[in-house]
Amino acid sequence: MKIAVFSTKSYDREFLDAANAEHRHELTYFAPRLSEETAPLATGFPAVCAFVQDRLSRDVLTTLAAGGTRLVALRCAGFNNVDLPAAAECGLAVVRVPAYSPYAVAEHAVALMLTLNRKTHRAFNRVREGNFALEGLLGFDFHGRTVGIVGTGQIGGVLARIMHGFGCALLGHDRRTNPDCEALGMRYVPLPELLGQSDIVSLHCPLTPETRHLIDDAAVARMRPGAMLINTSRGAVLDTGAIIAGLKSGRLGAVGMDVYEEEENLFFEDYSNRVLQDDQLARLLTFPNVIVTGHQGFFTREALTGIARVTLANVTDVEQGRACANAVSAG
Repeated sequence: MKIAVFSTKSYDREFLDAANAEHRHELTYFAPRLSEETAPLATGFPAVCAFVQDRLSRDVLTTLAAGGTRLVALRCAGFNNVDLPAAAECGLAVVRVPAYSPYAVAEHAVALMLTLNRKTHRAFNRVREGNFALEGLLGFDFHGRTVGIVGTGQIGGVLARIMHGFGCALLGHDRRTNPDCEALGMRYVPLPELLGQSDIVSLHCPLTPETRHLIDDAAVARMRPGAMLINTSRGAVLDTGAIIAGLKSGRLGAVGMDVYEEEENLFFEDYSNRVLQDDQLARLLTFPNVIVTGHQGFFTREALTGIARVTLANVTDVEQGRACANAVSAG
């Protein structure tokens, strides 16, 4: 099948080309993001392959359908950037990669925790300048601390095992309990209780209308003073204004973010020679107890291999008329 692949970088080509040796689809790579302006590039392609930054609005989907596209293959787990009712109306099937390497994202969350706690990013810069003083680098033992995990699916479950290995007490919040987490001693509690009792809160929930700005001013006010907050899920789960206020007041002791609610026009690109126009992100970057990474939690060789393989297998299933287990619908 001819596939128009949007938002492609060199690493996308590397892993998709390797996976395509089995499927032999015709891949055409486009560097720009999929948007109202770039959607006409997909004219004549039965399938498009999109990423988290691509915009699959009603207008975009209508343009795709008019150009002959019948399949949207997401090379990511989240699908909040897709207007699913519009896709159904346009006769477009949507498939995704529901899981690839939960270890990649969970381990990145732990990397943020450890860096923020032991301040290794600051120590690295100090030592390179010949400053070996320890003032300002004081951390705490993870052992015996309480970690609250919001969203205990595959990624949250892996994180629970890692933090259990550190000797942490575990609290969980989810619509469904995870037996593997309960076996580790995790106790499921309402969100306000989790926020109030956790030294570290890590978010691993999808972005839905219910979870948008889940962590707002009220949630920050419920958190244990000085708590650490980690978000490797979706940016809009956090209300950025509330996070900034919590940092300024000292309610939040540290924040690690691999995602940002206005990341669409920023992440995955190099803006190092330009003035950052996003005032809230610029403000976040001034705090010494904040680390922002550019949505790299998924970025491991194992994860990219899995994403490419599942993405192309999904396309093959649809092409050959098989039911695809990874289809997404508005219902």
